[in-house]
Amino acid sequence: QVQLVESGGGLVQAGGSLRLSCQASRSTFDFRATGWYRQAPGKQRDLVATVINGGSTTYADSVKGRFTISRDKTGNTVYLQMNSLKPEDTAVYYCALQPYLASFKYWGQGTQVTVSS
Repeated sequence: QVQLVESGGGLVQAGGSLRLSCQASRSTFDFRATGWYRQAPGKQRDLVATVINGGSTTYADSVKGRFTISRDKTGNTVYLQMNSLKPEDTAVYYCALQPYLASFKYWGQGTQVTVSS
C-alpha cells in the first residue's frame, strides 16, 4: 500500500505558474510509472504527464512545452511544474502510481487548480 498527498494548487491568473507536489509514503521508484492526471468539472479524468522508471517522460499534447514532471532523488516527492497556465488548465489534479504489470491504481485526494482569465 502507498498513500499519496497532493499540494500546491490554488488560484492563479492566466500566464502564471504553479508547482504541484505529491508526497508519497514510499518511494515512487518502486513502481513502473508515476503520473499526474486532471479532471475538470463534467469531464473525464485525463492523463497529463508521466515519468517512467528509467527517467523517460510523456506529456499530453495540450501541456507539452508548458508542464514538467520531475521527482526528487528519493522518489518520495513528485512535482508538476506548470507554466504559462491557461483557463482550460482549470481542474482537480491528481497524482497516481502504476505498479508493474498493472494500470494506475494508487491515487491521491487531488488538489484544485483554478486559472482565471
